[in-house]
Order: sequence, then C-alpha cells, then structure tokens
Amino acid sequence: MNSQWWRSAVIYQIYPRSFADASGDGVGDLEGITARLTSLRDLGVDVVWLSPFMTSPQKDAGYDVTDYCDVDPLFGTLADFDAMLARAHELGIRVIVDLVPNHSSDQHVWFQEALASVPGSRERGRYMFREGRGEDGSLPPNNWQSIFGGPAWTRVTEKDGAPGEWYLHLFDSSQPDFDWSNEEVREEFRRVLRFWLDRGVDGFRVDVAHGLVKQEGLPDYTPPEDADSMGGVEPVPYWGQEGVHDVYRDWRKLLETYDGDRVLCAEAWLPTVDEIAQWVRPDEMHQAFNFEYLMSDWDPAVLRTVITESLRAFHAVGAPSTWVLSNHDVIRHATRLSLAADFPQGHGIGPRSPGRPDQGEGLHRARAATAVMLALPGSAYLYQGEELGLPEAIDLPDEARQDPTWFRLKGERYGRDGCRVPIPWESDRPAFGFSETGASWLPQPDDWAAFARDQQSGLAGSTLELYRELLRLRRDLGVATSELKWIDPMPDDALAFRVGEVSVVANFGADPLALPDGAEVLVASGALDDGRVPYDTTVWARM
Repeated sequence: MNSQWWRSAVIYQIYPRSFADASGDGVGDLEGITARLTSLRDLGVDVVWLSPFMTSPQKDAGYDVTDYCDVDPLFGTLADFDAMLARAHELGIRVIVDLVPNHSSDQHVWFQEALASVPGSRERGRYMFREGRGEDGSLPPNNWQSIFGGPAWTRVTEKDGAPGEWYLHLFDSSQPDFDWSNEEVREEFRRVLRFWLDRGVDGFRVDVAHGLVKQEGLPDYTPPEDADSMGGVEPVPYWGQEGVHDVYRDWRKLLETYDGDRVLCAEAWLPTVDEIAQWVRPDEMHQAFNFEYLMSDWDPAVLRTVITESLRAFHAVGAPSTWVLSNHDVIRHATRLSLAADFPQGHGIGPRSPGRPDQGEGLHRARAATAVMLALPGSAYLYQGEELGLPEAIDLPDEARQDPTWFRLKGERYGRDGCRVPIPWESDRPAFGFSETGASWLPQPDDWAAFARDQQSGLAGSTLELYRELLRLRRDLGVATSELKWIDPMPDDALAFRVGEVSVVANFGADPLALPDGAEVLVASGALDDGRVPYDTTVWARM
C-alpha cells in the first residue's frame, strides 16, 4: 500500500444500517458488511468509510453517541468490528470510521451526570450550559435555531424541581453540544482516537468538523432565508471558529505518532472552497469534503469554475481536492440532477414535493456526472448504492420516516430518509438480499429489483459495470495523480479536459459533439451517436 494513499484514494461510504443485514432484524450490521466486502474489492474501491456504529439510542441514526469506545448492539460487538477490519485489510481495503465530536447523546454518562449536578459544576462544564435571559431566566440564552428546526436551547429542571439552566444543542435536543474550551473534553477525545487507532483503523471522518468551538459571548445570529441547514453566507458564530483549528492540529500530532498514514477527513460545510481549504493545511486535516462541488448545478460553466477553484485552493495548502456527488445527508445525485425545483441540503424530497424528477433523465445525467468526477485529480468519495444507479426513495409513507427533521418540523421537511433506504443486492430474494427475513428498517421501493447488483453484474452498459470500468481506468492510467489541463476552445455547452493520457469530454447540449479523427474511446457514460457524444454523456478517450 502506497504512502499518502489518501491523495488519490476512492473512498466508499457505508451507511451500516442500510448496507447488509446478517442478523435478520431489518437493520444492517457489521457481520453483514464483512460478508459483502468482496463486492467492494471487485468494484475497485480503496477505502471504506463507516458511518456511526458506536453505542447510541439511535435518535439520529447513531450520530448521538453514548459510548465512543464500543459498538452498538444493533450492529454487533467489538469482536465483529475487529473481524470486519481484519477482513477489509486482508482484501487490501482500508477503513476509516465516523467520529462525532461536536455533541453526544443526552444518554451519555457525562450528560446524565451534568443533569444530576448543579450550575457551575465540573460535570456541567463539559457541555454548553447557560443561564436564560429575562428576569426569571425563562428566555433562551440567545436566538440560535437547531439545524433540525426549532430552538437550539432546551431548559432543564433542577434537582429541586425548579426551572433551571439551558443547554445548547445545534442539532436535536437529544444531542447536547460539548464545550470544547474544556480541557477534560479535549483529553477525552484524545483517548477515543487512541482507542480506535490502537485497533488498527486507518483514520476518521469527523462529523460537523467546522463546529465544536462557539464564538465567545454566544451572540444572536439569524441565518439568511436561503442558507443550507449546515452553513451560511456570512460569519456564523457556531461554525468555522478559529479555535477549532487548534483541536485538529492537536489530533494531527497524535495521529503522526502511529505507523502508516492515518488520516482525518473534515465534514466542513463552509461557503467557499477557500474556506474549506483552511481545514487541510499541512498541520491539520488531510482531506475535507468538497461540498461546493457536490452542490453544483449540472452546468459546464459552473463545473469548470468549481473544479478550477477547488484545485487552486486545495493545492495552495498542499492538500488534494476531494470530489463527491452523494452521501447520507443529500438527495441522491441520480435524482437531484434532474429536479425541476431547488431543495436545500437537509430538506429532502417526498411524495408531495414540487418538481418531481424524471428518473430516466436523472440516471443518464448521474452517469455522465460520475464519469466527470472520477476523472478529476485527487480523492473521490462514493456513497453506497450509487454504483447501482439508485435514485432517491421519494414515496416513503409518512409513518415510516425516522429523520429527526421530519418530527421537529412536523412534516414541513422530509429530511434525509430517502437516501438512506437499504440497498438491493439480489433481485429475487427477501428485501432484495439486504436481509434474509425480508425485514427492512425503511421500506424499499418495489421497482428496486431492477437496480439489484446481481441484475447488473457482468451486464454490458449497466451502471455497476460503468463504475467498475471507470475505477479500473482511473487506477491503471494514473488519472487521480495527473495534472488537469482544460481543452479549449469548446462549445459553451461542453466541458473538456486532459488528465495524463486521458481526454474527457462531456456534452451538456442537444447537438451531438464530434470527437477528433482517430480518437480512441476508452469508456462512455452512455451510447454514442455514430461516434459522436450525445446529450448528457461523458467520454474518456485517447486523442
């Protein structure tokens, strides 16, 4: 395994509860992951990233942790984790795990101790407890709103039964924010890092990496109406504070005491790539998700600008750019790229949403977008099921939904359940092979049999085989470590660039685009039109 693998790796996100269920209870688990790892080796990925599997009451699908150093029984045991990790390494696949340092579960022993303690105590000092405003303290300490909707503060009842202090929760009320000015909190997370590094993990994806530290004084803040749920277009007093960088410099030093390249990847929702790049300076994290690219329109001018700016900003700090089109928090790109209406991150889409997508157009466009993304220099992230062309599950019944956003806003936003539905493996088995019993924690759409892996494996032209070929060529031709050079001039509705010996041409226009004489097509996202590149199609070629 090469040094600094993270500069060019293809990282596959596993959402454990929706990947593979070995126990039959309808929720994916670690044994299920272990049993299916060969499919990921055959796909050609380098790394898997596991979304949360640590002990949790599952109020927010594991992003509410009660024990950072154990496995939730829902997913198995530490022995199951060790077996999964060993099998992945045996197959040449690295493993990074999700870490949630901004907040814990309200069932965490620390928070329970805080509730049982008194204002000003050591126990309360680990969290963001504050007195309320007004003569009787009945108003929240400030006007901050939860990312999941509603106030970001909840008032506690003290031991004597009287209304007491308020605690901050930028997410659900069951997810109280830690106070990262407290050294005890910092030392606890050093312990957590060591625990997993000692077991052999290859790194961490850090949830809400731009959070943790809040602006001194906790000033009021009202986000713009069109702001995504995880960001803003101006300085936000609970995102991107300078003090957060000290945390990750400390973590980087700790990781460097271990053999091999152990990495940190930031989930940092910030408005520009220049701001995101500040998280991957040489002494901080190794990677940061490129959310500006993920949220870009399917438009050649927009994409060219974002790609150019991303490469400039990340290279300026000595880091690779990352590229991603789907994850567990956004509408799957096989649906998102064909939506006729705007759906801000975190809002989701459901049966009563406007601007329903054209599924055929969405998949066609998603394949083209993936062929562009996997040709870009740097590291690429895939979300489980996208290699099957899975669309968003839009028509989930209201009673099946589980995202906290749905409940906190009383159905005003659908939330993220639609991208988290368990994925299909075999078309003719219960739950499409996800679970032997047919149980599934979210219902799978009936038409997903056609997307099942066994229906696509070995089938020329299938989305699965397209992904396999793109990943093979990306690896064999050194695409991810090559320099990108734009090919000009090109029509306004086309995008073209070279990476090493590969030329990539994407056509966004209605008129087929001719390739130069003698061009050798290596792979195409869709059928060509008499050798020409048709609408919403991407080609890799030698020319």
